Amino acid sequence: MKNQSRHRRKTILTYFVLSVIAIVVNKVYAIFSHGVSSAAMTWMFLYPLIGGLFFYLLIYVFAGKILKFTGYRLFFNIYNSGIAILTFGSFVKGVLEIAGADSPYLVYYYAVGGIFIAAGLILMSIMAVKQKRVNM
Repeated sequence: MKNQSRHRRKTILTYFVLSVIAIVVNKVYAIFSHGVSSAAMTWMFLYPLIGGLFFYLLIYVFAGKILKFTGYRLFFNIYNSGIAILTFGSFVKGVLEIAGADSPYLVYYYAVGGIFIAAGLILMSIMAVKQKRVNM
């Protein structure tokens, strides 16, 4: 139980720190971008903030027993990878927009990140249904 509580705090703190780092990276990059800004880079902190910090807060408040599920670690890794891909894709898009360039491959970041997040959520739903059936 103590290990689970520590895992919860560590996950939430990590996503908070990542959100702050994303804001700092945007501000530092803006200093050296000669007054040019990008919406993708400005708002990239929302992926770890909403998708990470708030999402895990909701899970731990309303479904605290999820850590005991058999496939939790797989869900955790897939979902977190999706958040990381979306955040990095937003960063790359921001860098390219500030540089005045574009790439047809940027859409793949959002597609793959969305697929990872959807796969993680589907996996979590399957775990919850299986756990509910076992407890009946």
